[in-house]
Order: sequence, then C-alpha cells, then structure tokens
Amino acid sequence: MTLDFLTSDLNWLERGTHEIFPNQPNSGEIEENLALFLSKVDRPLRVKLGIDPTGADLHLGHSIPFRKLRAFQDAGHTAVVIIGDFTAQIGDPTGKSEVRRQLTPEEVKANAQTYLDQLRPVLDFETAGRLEIRYNSEWLGGLDLKEIIGLLAQMTVGQMLAKEGFSERYAQENPIYLHEFLYPLMQGYDSVAVQADVELGGTDQKFNLLVGRDLQRHFGQKPQFCLLLPLLLGFDGVNKMSKSLNNYVGLTEDALTMYSKLEKTPDALLPDYFTLLTKLDIAQLPENPREQQKLLALEVVAQYHGREAAQKAQEAAQTLVKGRAQEAEAVPEYSLAGVEFPAKLFYILGASGLCKSSGEGRRQIQGGAVRLDGEKVTEVDVEFSGSEDLQGKVLQVGKKKFVRLIV
Repeated sequence: MTLDFLTSDLNWLERGTHEIFPNQPNSGEIEENLALFLSKVDRPLRVKLGIDPTGADLHLGHSIPFRKLRAFQDAGHTAVVIIGDFTAQIGDPTGKSEVRRQLTPEEVKANAQTYLDQLRPVLDFETAGRLEIRYNSEWLGGLDLKEIIGLLAQMTVGQMLAKEGFSERYAQENPIYLHEFLYPLMQGYDSVAVQADVELGGTDQKFNLLVGRDLQRHFGQKPQFCLLLPLLLGFDGVNKMSKSLNNYVGLTEDALTMYSKLEKTPDALLPDYFTLLTKLDIAQLPENPREQQKLLALEVVAQYHGREAAQKAQEAAQTLVKGRAQEAEAVPEYSLAGVEFPAKLFYILGASGLCKSSGEGRRQIQGGAVRLDGEKVTEVDVEFSGSEDLQGKVLQVGKKKFVRLIV
C-alpha cells in the first residue's frame, strides 16, 4: 500500500466517527497513532464488532457500525463479527435502569441467524478473507472458575460502578446483580480471543471497549484501537432510533415504506443521515432540502433493495403525493390551540371529532385504523410534547375521516 492510498483510505474510515482512541496523530509510536499503524502494518487488520442478538429486527441505527466495518473490508482488512451467543445470556447492562432478561440459547441462535440475514446487503460476505463470523461461546463457554476469577481480578468494584448505568442504578438503590459485572469483562475477553487490532462500537460502548484494551495488555497482546460511532437519532430528532418509539426505518421493510419514511427526514438530521448512511460527498449535495430528502431516500433504499426498486419506490411515492395534493383542499382543519400539551394522540382523536371519545380513539389505534401523515400509528399511548410536532399533519381514521392539524 502506498502512503497516498492510506491517507485517502483513512479519510473514509474516519468519516462519521465520533472518537478514535488512542489517537495521537503527531506521535511516532504505532500504538498511539492509527495512521502510522496503517502505514507500517504488512497484513490485514483484524477489526472486531460484537453484537448480542437480543432481538430479531434491525433498523438503520444498527447498520452504522456495520457500514464502518464494511469500509474496513473495502480497504482490505478482515471484519471479525462476534455473535454474543454467550454474553447475550448475561445481558448488556449498558444504559439500562434495570437488569436485562437473560435469553435462552434457542432464542439467541434464532435471533443471530435473523441478524446475519439482514446484514447481507451491508457486509461483504463473498470475498475470501474479508469476513469471520465467530460465536463467543467458543471461548467463554469453556472458562473454568479459576479463569473467571482471574478476569474479575482485573477490575475493581469502583471501576465497575463508574460505568454508565451502574452508577445511576447504585445511586437510585436499584439492584445490581453480580453476574452483570461479568458482561464487560466477557466482551473485553472477546478481543483477546480473536486478537483484535481494532474494535468498533457505539458511543455507549466506550467502557466495554476500554476493558478490551486492558485485558489485551494483561494477556500480553498489543491493545486494540477503538472507534466509537454515533447513535443515530430517529425522526423525532431527540431520541435514538428505536422501534419502540416508532421513529425508525427497519432493514427488512419494503422499498416503498423505507422511501416514504426517509423522504420525510427532518432538515436538521439530513447532514448526519448522509454522513452515516451513504457514501455521497456532502459538499456535492443539492442545496434544496426537499431534493436532499429525495436523494437520501433513493440512496438508502437502493442499498437494501437495489437501484431499480428504489426508483420505482420514488415514482410510487411521488404519485401518492400528487394524489394527496389534489385532495388537500377537501381536508378540514382542526386547531390545536385548545389542546393542553403534552397530549396523547387518542385524546386528540376525540377532541377533533374524528372519534366520539378518547376511548374510541384508543380502540381505533389498537385496531390499526389511525394514520398520521399516511403512516399507521401502532403505539396506543403515543404522546406529543407540543403542537409544533403535529403542525400541518393530516390525522386520519379509516378511509374517509381526515383533519389537518394546525396551531
């Protein structure tokens, strides 16, 4: 590899990265300088990403570390995807206010296969030497009590209580179980087992990645570099993308559904979405935010469904928009001025006259008959903090009842 290639390559690998550590760009020590390390190494790096298959469905937020892993693959390095079939049975306590449910081996196995199927459009599964899929039960399942005690001896209770989540639970006097202390140590031991050069993780995983570095030192290995990636905000612009908050785009959703959601991406989120979800040059984007929305939707859908399907989805979405525009004048308006926020949507359904009461509004949501700007509402108790969240949107019950919400 030439130095010019490495420089341009590193620019891409750093795209959208929140933090690299250690990262001393002026250092002459390869253990502190990723660019220097890349220029000196004469073999593919082993780039680790661990996932605990605690659910079955992935969304675009989950794809971000895998997109970075693909960038490493494209640069000639080896992606080491670790399926946490053992650690998933402990449960990652990161960011949790209570203990996570421990999964059965059967649940983990089924979820793992679903994860891998959904990631095929993202990772290079075909090129020889570019992908290793490992299950951490290979090495964690065989640890004896003496070895586990040796791992526990590498960390103090004070260090554990400094971990995000643990400190809050301790302060609130919520129980912390001893098996939860094992999770970061087990995940860190994964780095030792696969001899990782680099580990990827979200910004909420920094503690766990640092444990991996510490354990590698303990076992006589060179500590890995760590790349932290941002958590993708959902369409509300406040909370991270989450299925439970209904602010997500699922990786297995059909092309039209994906496109219809993405073309409504709020203007403030567009720079991050382009940076984290596409390879497009940010400096070359169209100036008009509406054109940016359509371009983003087209590019992301093409990644998962192909270019032809993405274009057909765009055409179908435009047809729907035209149809709605022709009907727009016939939609009555309902002023939210008299609504006290925060307010549940089922209350607004009753207050607006779309339903006879809040109770009927709740039942209509449960029955799948309610849509907001064309998107089916699935969460019965969905709540809005202010009228600005609903301004201009069309609230619909069934096929014939509509109101446009105004302030």
